Amino acid sequence: QMSNSSSITQFLLLAFADTRELQLLHFWLFLGIYLAALLGNGLIIIAITSDHRLHTPMYFFLLNLSLIDLGSISTTVPKAMVNSLWDIRAISYRGCAAQVFLFVFFISAEFSLLTVMSYDRYIAICKPLHYKTLLGSRACVHMAALAWGSVFPYAVLHTANTFSLPLCQGNAVDQFFCEVPQILKLSCSSAYLREICLLVVSACLAFGCFIFIVLSYVQIFRAVLSIPSEQGRHKAFSMCLPHLAVVSLFLSTLMFAYLKSPFFSSPSLNLLVAVLYSVVPPSVNPLIYSMRNKEIQDAL
Repeated sequence: QMSNSSSITQFLLLAFADTRELQLLHFWLFLGIYLAALLGNGLIIIAITSDHRLHTPMYFFLLNLSLIDLGSISTTVPKAMVNSLWDIRAISYRGCAAQVFLFVFFISAEFSLLTVMSYDRYIAICKPLHYKTLLGSRACVHMAALAWGSVFPYAVLHTANTFSLPLCQGNAVDQFFCEVPQILKLSCSSAYLREICLLVVSACLAFGCFIFIVLSYVQIFRAVLSIPSEQGRHKAFSMCLPHLAVVSLFLSTLMFAYLKSPFFSSPSLNLLVAVLYSVVPPSVNPLIYSMRNKEIQDAL
């Protein structure tokens, strides 16, 4: 049956489970993860805003990262919880478009902010004498604004492009939230080539950021290993390792989600991978940053 996108008023999301007990288990599990993410990121935001000792570039960027994490997990998880609790699968057409827009926006903002943060760590360790001049408060605000602002038109473009495609494969989305690749699967065969071009461009941009982060860390590790004192090396590593851990977690889950072979594609694996990259980083990031960080612990 041919159905045009204009006649679709809602999409059906993938259900996590078919039995009531498993649906409720999923609801409670997601509720626990969501509350942990809200609490962790919320505490970091409160600690950084209220403690003047944490008013430094590193913590300013960390505050922005926590805001992005709160946004990205709030885009996908609450709707999935509601669907499991009430045993429904539907999401409105506008709701689906909003999810696509917000998810692309927050994921891209996180990546660009992590790139900015690697520059901050690079200056702090490789050019410590220039740190105050290169990363004054105005420069930090400009860099954060660039990280947020540059991805806005990109998210608009992705969303407009995806939802302008004619859809003729029904309205069942093979994921627990509206995701670009899953909506492309519903489009008529040749129409999605435009969006694929956009995805290729975004992959190139992402690769550019990735190379920038890698090169920053190569320089950082060279500088750290040349520090003569054991204590100095330890301090430098403890400044960089949380950021490196967050970048690795974010990129490895994202790459696994989008680069895995279609032969290994099953609905349950797709679901697991989506949970990995959309739910795990926002809830684990606050832990990574506050576990070894004495300043944040003191502030809290």
